Amino acid sequence: MGSHRRLVQTSGFNRGAGAALCVLSAAAAALGAVPAVAAPSDDTRAEVDRLYEEAEHATEAYNKADERADSLREEVGTAQDGIARQQERINSMREALGSLAGAQYRSGGLDPSLALLFSDDPDEYLDKAAVLDRISAHQAGELKDLQEAMRELTQERSEAARKLGELEKSRKAVAAHKGTVERKLARARELLNSLPSDERAAYDRASRSGRSEMPDLSGAVAPSGRAAAAVSAAQSAIGMPYVWGANGPTGFDCSGLTQWAYAQAGVSLPRTSQAQRYAGRQVPLSQARPGDLVTYRGDASHVGMYVGNGQVVHAPYPGAPVRYDPVGMMPGATVTRP
Repeated sequence: MGSHRRLVQTSGFNRGAGAALCVLSAAAAALGAVPAVAAPSDDTRAEVDRLYEEAEHATEAYNKADERADSLREEVGTAQDGIARQQERINSMREALGSLAGAQYRSGGLDPSLALLFSDDPDEYLDKAAVLDRISAHQAGELKDLQEAMRELTQERSEAARKLGELEKSRKAVAAHKGTVERKLARARELLNSLPSDERAAYDRASRSGRSEMPDLSGAVAPSGRAAAAVSAAQSAIGMPYVWGANGPTGFDCSGLTQWAYAQAGVSLPRTSQAQRYAGRQVPLSQARPGDLVTYRGDASHVGMYVGNGQVVHAPYPGAPVRYDPVGMMPGATVTRP
C-alpha cells in the first residue's frame, strides 16, 4: 500500500479535492488541468457537488427502503400462504367433527339406562357404548385441536395485517426517497445547464475523462478466488453508466455495482453501502487487497471496490460511468474484506 500516495499524486486529480464531500468535486478540480477552457464558477460547482452528495445519500436510503419492501412482500406472501393452509386444515377438522357429531346423535338418542333396558343383547349394547365413549373422547380432542387451530389462524391474520401495514409504510418511504433523489438530480442538471456552453463541455469532459483505462495493477493479488472473481466482474462493468437505484447488469449506483460484482462470484452482499461497510472483516487501508470494499464519508454513503495499487473501481455519480479512481478520492475511507 506504499504506492497509494504515489498513485493519488499522479492521478491528475487536484490534491485539495480529497477534502470534498463528493467525487464530483475531484472531477471538477481536474478542470484546472484543461488549458484554454474556463472552469465553472466555484459557487456553481460547490452547489452541484452538494446536490450530488445529497442525492447519493437519498439513493442509499431509497435502496434500503426498497430492499425492506421486497423482504416484506415475501413475508406477506408467506403469511398469506400459511393462512390459506391453516384455513383448509380448519375446514377439514370441522367436516370431521360434523361426521362424528352425526354418528353420535344417531347412536345416542335414548337415555343410556333405557337403551340398556330395552336392548335385545345387553352385551352388544355395552360394546357399542364403549365405542361411543371413545368417539366422544376423540371428538373432544378434535374440538380442542380445532380451537387451537382457530387461535393460530387469528394470530397469523393479525401478523399478516401488521406486515401489510409495514409494507405500505415502506412503499411510501421508497416513493419519498425516490422523489428526493429526482429533485436533487433535476436541480443539479438545471445548474449545469445554466453554465456557458464551453464550461458545460469542460465539465462533461472532466466527468467522463480517461479514467476508464486500465491502471497499472501489476503485482495486485486478491486474497481469495471469490475476491478475484468479484474484481473481474467489477472491471467488466467499466464504462457502464451510473443509474441511481440500479444494481446491474447494464447500469449501477455505487452499492449496486459492488453487490452485483460479488454476486457474480457467488457471494451475497447487502444492498446499501452502509450495510456493506459491516459485511465482513474491517482491515486498515494500508492492508487493502483486491476485492476489498472501500466505503467513504462518516456515514458510508459511497462505496467502491479496491483493485490494487491504490485504485478502486466505482460508480461515481450521474453522468460519470463506472471507472477507476484513486483510493484516496474522498475522505473517511474504511476498508472491509467480505
